[in-house]
Amino acid sequence: MDEVLIAYGVEVSQRLRSPLARPLAPAALRCRAGKEPRAAPSGVEGRLTDEGYGEARTRLALAGAIVGAALGSVATVELGMVLAVAGLAAGWQALPWALDQRSRCRAEAMERDLSEMLDVMALGMRSGLSFDRSLELYTGHFDTLLAAAFRSAHRQWACGLVGRDEALRAVAASYASPLLGRVVENMVRSLRFGATMADNLEDAAREARNGYKARKQEQVAKAPVKMMVPTGVLILPAMLMLVLGPVLLELAGGF
Repeated sequence: MDEVLIAYGVEVSQRLRSPLARPLAPAALRCRAGKEPRAAPSGVEGRLTDEGYGEARTRLALAGAIVGAALGSVATVELGMVLAVAGLAAGWQALPWALDQRSRCRAEAMERDLSEMLDVMALGMRSGLSFDRSLELYTGHFDTLLAAAFRSAHRQWACGLVGRDEALRAVAASYASPLLGRVVENMVRSLRFGATMADNLEDAAREARNGYKARKQEQVAKAPVKMMVPTGVLILPAMLMLVLGPVLLELAGGF
């Protein structure tokens, strides 16, 4: 669902580039919808514009209000008004929620693959390869989102479109991960001052691996607690009805 909402926001951004486009949202609302903190970590920087983000939120809010009013009006007018307000709020928050969800998924996938990338690069540099060749060793043999991001960055600085430091920092900014930011800054400093990088990459790979393992263990530990809510709400009442139902029927029949 989040991919559909983000794709809709990108599509609206493309439509607004046309001089014939007629936006529904006021200009002040489109420019102040708060896209900037979410666009880069979710991987849509440059495709989802400020105007498109605000316009998409406005259209989703109106659609949610119409759907809520239509569903609630089947029962009562009051329920229709309540559901219209709820749909308006849900539609307005749908796109930010989708961007945040995608940002978390991208960060989790990156942290899963980061230790692998650093190990491969450290192995290449210990074998006598340069930084660029070690990076190509990873991006050329692995098909992950992180490999694609670094592959694109490498092509940009290899063609002279941007500097290497700028391209590496752009990759770090495209993920909501402090760990990747620290790794990239260490790379930039080592390349600038000519320091040995293999040991730093191995230490960073160990840190990334341990951090990812700790987060997964935390998620596993929280799973039983989260399962208590559906158990208590859905399963427990049914069990009580199954056990106590015949007893209550017999008592009711006795009176």
